[in-house]
Amino acid sequence: MTLIHETDYGTPARVSETLVTLEIDGRSITVPEGTSVMRAAMDAGITVPKLCATDSLEPFGSCRLCAVEIEGRRGTPASCTTPVAPGMKVFTQTDKLAKLRRGVMELYISDHPLDCLTCAANGDCELQDMAGAVGLRNVRYGFDGENHRAAAKDESNPYFTFDASKCIVCSRCVRACQETQGTFALTIDGRGFASSVSPGAKENFMDSECVSCGACVQACPTATLTEKSIIEHGQPEHSVITTCAYCGVGCSFKAEMRGTTVVRMTPWKNGGANEGHSCVKGRFAWGYATHKDRIMKPMVRERITDPWREVSWEEAIAYAAERLKAVQAKYGRGSIGGITSSRCTNEEVYVVQKMIRAAFGTNNIDTCARVCHSPTGYGLSQTFGTSAGTQDFRSVDKSDVILVIGANPTDGHPVFGSRMKKRLRAGAKLIVIDPRRIDLVRSPHVQAEYHLQLQPGTNVAVVNAIAHVIVTEGLVNRSFVEGRCDPKEFAKWEAFIAEHRNSPEYLESRTGVPADQVRAAARLYATGGNAAIYYGLGVTEHSQGSSTVMAIANLAMATGNIGREGVGVNPLRGQNNVQGSCDMGSFPHELPGYRHVSDDIVRQEFETAWGVTLDPEPGLRIPNMFDSAHDGSFRGLFVQGEDIVQSDPNTTHVTSALESLDIVIVQDLFLNETAAFAHVFFPGTSFLEKDGTFTNAERRINRVRKAMPSKVGKDEHWVACALATAMGYPMHYNSTSEIMDEIARLTPTFRGVSFEKLDRVGSVQWPCTGLEDDDTGMAIMHGESFARGLGRFVITEYVPTDERTTRMYPLVLTTGRILAHYNVGAQTRRTANVAWHPEDVLEINAVDAEIRGVKDGDMVSLASRMGATTLRAVISDRMPAGVVYTTFHHPVTGANVITTENSDWATNCPEYKVTAVQVARSNQPSDWQVDYAKNDVERKRIAAANVLAAE
Repeated sequence: MTLIHETDYGTPARVSETLVTLEIDGRSITVPEGTSVMRAAMDAGITVPKLCATDSLEPFGSCRLCAVEIEGRRGTPASCTTPVAPGMKVFTQTDKLAKLRRGVMELYISDHPLDCLTCAANGDCELQDMAGAVGLRNVRYGFDGENHRAAAKDESNPYFTFDASKCIVCSRCVRACQETQGTFALTIDGRGFASSVSPGAKENFMDSECVSCGACVQACPTATLTEKSIIEHGQPEHSVITTCAYCGVGCSFKAEMRGTTVVRMTPWKNGGANEGHSCVKGRFAWGYATHKDRIMKPMVRERITDPWREVSWEEAIAYAAERLKAVQAKYGRGSIGGITSSRCTNEEVYVVQKMIRAAFGTNNIDTCARVCHSPTGYGLSQTFGTSAGTQDFRSVDKSDVILVIGANPTDGHPVFGSRMKKRLRAGAKLIVIDPRRIDLVRSPHVQAEYHLQLQPGTNVAVVNAIAHVIVTEGLVNRSFVEGRCDPKEFAKWEAFIAEHRNSPEYLESRTGVPADQVRAAARLYATGGNAAIYYGLGVTEHSQGSSTVMAIANLAMATGNIGREGVGVNPLRGQNNVQGSCDMGSFPHELPGYRHVSDDIVRQEFETAWGVTLDPEPGLRIPNMFDSAHDGSFRGLFVQGEDIVQSDPNTTHVTSALESLDIVIVQDLFLNETAAFAHVFFPGTSFLEKDGTFTNAERRINRVRKAMPSKVGKDEHWVACALATAMGYPMHYNSTSEIMDEIARLTPTFRGVSFEKLDRVGSVQWPCTGLEDDDTGMAIMHGESFARGLGRFVITEYVPTDERTTRMYPLVLTTGRILAHYNVGAQTRRTANVAWHPEDVLEINAVDAEIRGVKDGDMVSLASRMGATTLRAVISDRMPAGVVYTTFHHPVTGANVITTENSDWATNCPEYKVTAVQVARSNQPSDWQVDYAKNDVERKRIAAANVLAAE
């Protein structure tokens, strides 16, 4: 294993049909017009010294090390800022340049600490490298006099340190914060000798607007900005390319290692999704993989009131299989089932759903995607014919209008959020549809044209109103509709949407959005050029989630914004493998590839491959499992990598269902809330221990590679295979690649996917149907025709949610995520990310707070018809009057104790975003929180025992 070094070409590549030929040091080279001399030299294999230049940032020209001589031109221009010209003759190595570069380097070194041997960057310092490259052997000016070597360190950030004494004021960190991240948290303060990098208004990093994405650390050419993990462990000795296990962006990273210890996660420039950028979670919050709370050995117990007992893998497997078989013998084959995880690899999910169908003999298989993006699968399959987004992330670079509805990209999908902000700064127009004022509405150099601040639960009404304007004002793209869509379905939809009841004026009283704003936003979307829609859980997690997805699809088809770059319908998937877990056949009615279990031809293909007869009837969804547990017909559950107690709605209903089961099996890293109701616990593996693939929100299949050996001694897919075998269905794979090979054979959209291809080309996007070496899949879907043939317009009636406010519950609660945390927080809470978000809080409008006598920072009771919890209130102008907001990252909050069982009419996706509540001052914990504290005592006891055993 070796350390992977990525070539830095100094300036970004340029794209142009016009080519320019020039000569550099006697070598002829042809490059696209607009290319810098520095980049052209690097393309020719000629290295030009540099410090302020890097190929992830636009050229700056401040360090003067990259000076060159050009025949016929005076002076020594900077090669990074000088574009190539036809016939240009460039000289990069002359006596004059050598003398100039040594002089420049002398000035840098004269004001720099000479502690190279003990510096954390020793061996990975560009300043050190350039001193050698220019042949610096002494500093004529000496090291006395005024300098910056006594400047104080800023250690406030938990992940990196800022040592101002080593700063050369190259501005790379400032430019990275501006150009790559788009936060504008850093600046150059002062002038001349007094110039220095400053976070905000001379604040420390922790108190500034810095979001700890790591772009500044990545860009720094010296030890000024250094990861604390590097300071502690030293420089890496080898690296492994893998994929982040947080959100659905699917960023590629180099896991940089010393032995089996991760010392740094560096975003990979060749990553198709992130192209060298990262966020605080992927870049720094990987320490949970070695956290003391991890469970390392299988455990069993007879009753959930008994203490856990550590056992061997063989005993745990046999015990689980025995109890599952006993339940089936007593209650029937359909009395057990399983839930797959969107945090696990495609291969792990595939094996678990195969275990349920082939070994358990039932289609009682569902996935956590049920509670987040199942309406996406249903809605897009009905309209377009596929259950996935239409674009790749690069597509947004060509968008002229961006409509964001029910999503918060800068918090939930921050790397893509940064890319979106870059496009907005370049001139694209933005429409935001959200009850809450998210950062995109107004942030540095970004301002939404329209913020349609709708009432929660009225998404369908607002999207229908936009469509009404487009239809009644003659803005429909008739040529697209007539050539690409079903004419009968369109005619019915057009007549429906043109009705007055869908007009912005009629719906204004229901949505709370002024009609003139809706009309203006509709005109912008329809006439502003390439228009793209991005949506998230604020669309899907409603009783009309599927209707909203179809309404969005209608909007895209009506305006012809589908099938090319810069447009499309783009669901922003919440977890790292939500798309993949759905692709792998985790729904009770679908086999891998979204093919219905009732299809005899499809089912026979799987029966032949698996050597077993499959049930042609769909199984139970997650809500049906809970209901059937209550009525006594469902008695056993296998839960892979999900904390359904914390993440599913109406926690009391979930826990009572789990309590009634005869056997609950949990496979996870930690003893989560669901494990409190388990009889068997199988320890899982972190992404750093996995071998396989994740599929991100743009359908990109990325490799996940082992950076360290499994800490529990077994791969997760082995557990499912062993349990299936113990249940009487032999299942075994010699390698993870064999699982993908089976997936490819049985899933048409994955037909051209293999580990060999992924290792060679980096990533592919499904559908990838060809076996050719150069087939990397389809970046843009529905280019010539829709997957279903003709696009289908669907009538989307606005049906108000059953959840209504009353005098007792006059406010509406909606939920979401925050940048520092992920999902239920099981991973991020076990990292230093808690420094930014130590607890869930309730955001409340000042008017609502004043009515209730609530002050900023007060503890309040948040109560609904389902239950109550206690948390801290924060008065926020992000919220409109009548609406409150919280996150669900901390289990002690019990946010889903509050949420109802209302769900999407088509998919049973819970309506997390609309719950009628009341808020009142309170300093008493809720009953839920008292019970949580009791369970937490047992978790801490086991964690302490793990630490003692390790020692």
